[in-house]
Amino acid sequence: MRGDDDEKTKLALGIAAATLAVTGAAVSQQALAGTKAQHHANEAALMSKVDVLEAQLRAMQDEMASIRATAGNGADSAKVQELDAWMQEHKNQPERSKDNMVFFRGGFARNDQRPHATTSNLTCAGLIDCESSDKDGWYFGAGFDFSLDDDLFGMMHNTEVLAELAFDYNEFGEFRGNVVNAIPGYPDVTQNATQSQLRLTAAPKIKFFKGSKLRPWIIPAGFTLNVMSPPSQVNTITHLMPAMHFGAGVDYNIWRNLYVGVDARYTFALNKLDSSVNVNGLQGGGYLGIGF
Repeated sequence: MRGDDDEKTKLALGIAAATLAVTGAAVSQQALAGTKAQHHANEAALMSKVDVLEAQLRAMQDEMASIRATAGNGADSAKVQELDAWMQEHKNQPERSKDNMVFFRGGFARNDQRPHATTSNLTCAGLIDCESSDKDGWYFGAGFDFSLDDDLFGMMHNTEVLAELAFDYNEFGEFRGNVVNAIPGYPDVTQNATQSQLRLTAAPKIKFFKGSKLRPWIIPAGFTLNVMSPPSQVNTITHLMPAMHFGAGVDYNIWRNLYVGVDARYTFALNKLDSSVNVNGLQGGGYLGIGF
């Protein structure tokens, strides 16, 4: 009987040990499965957060790229619009003429009196007899215009102010002077001479209708320096005389930078030279201009 009880006890202990082992294994598997599940859940949560951050970063990058592209397109568009406006403005404007000009002029000249040095009569009194040169003559010369302002210093649109510097040569024929009985025993002296005049001019010029082919102009008042030669019967003295200068004219752009024009000018001195030389006179003629 005792032996049977021992066997039963051993059997019960074996069963209990086996049950505990199975239970422990099950618990261990469950614990391991729970740990793995938790690990996977943590990994999934972490990956989800990473995905969210990546998505946010990608969205920020896309937004910044869009802002840059918009800003760049706006700047480029503004530049393109500015360039288009500039091109349209210059396209609508007429071809700009050359404002500066060198010109060559010539024509008819007439002094207010015969430019003889000592008289305006045909003969001279005293020891000297003479035949005077004529009032009428001719001239040629050259000069240049230099542009100073495009709108009369803000007072009138399309009205240009230029500075003119010019010179011209005037000739009034010949005169003959006779020195009669100046030295007893010597023959009378007869001298023929060409009566000429050199004129140097500096004057402001106001030119209208800037941008047009036809452009009238005026010289309101300028300065001229006149050299009359020879001024005396014996051709020994040369006189110099300052005077005022006035003028008006018009020129036309015939082709590219070539111009033709006509003008009339008058020179006026407040007094005469000490030998009664009068430099007052009129000039009228034409000119050929080259713009530059």
